[in-house]
Amino acid sequence: MKLIITVLTAIMVKATPAQASSGQETMGTSLLVLLFLGFGALIVVCQLIPSLVLFCSMLKGLFDSTAKNTMPKTGAKTL
Repeated sequence: MKLIITVLTAIMVKATPAQASSGQETMGTSLLVLLFLGFGALIVVCQLIPSLVLFCSMLKGLFDSTAKNTMPKTGAKTL
């Protein structure tokens, strides 16, 4: 078993550079890839803004010492 793993590792190490080189170099990132990544970043930012507002509201509610607009118990007399 150890011999098989060693042989497979040696084959993969030798074959990886051959698979990685395509012969022709690319000119750079295409416009469609940049638009796709920008759209993904826009989705993340649009999800981040409401979550930060909700998180800040949660922290404000946790650390606020005074209770506001408390409702009286049922049947209690109010003056």
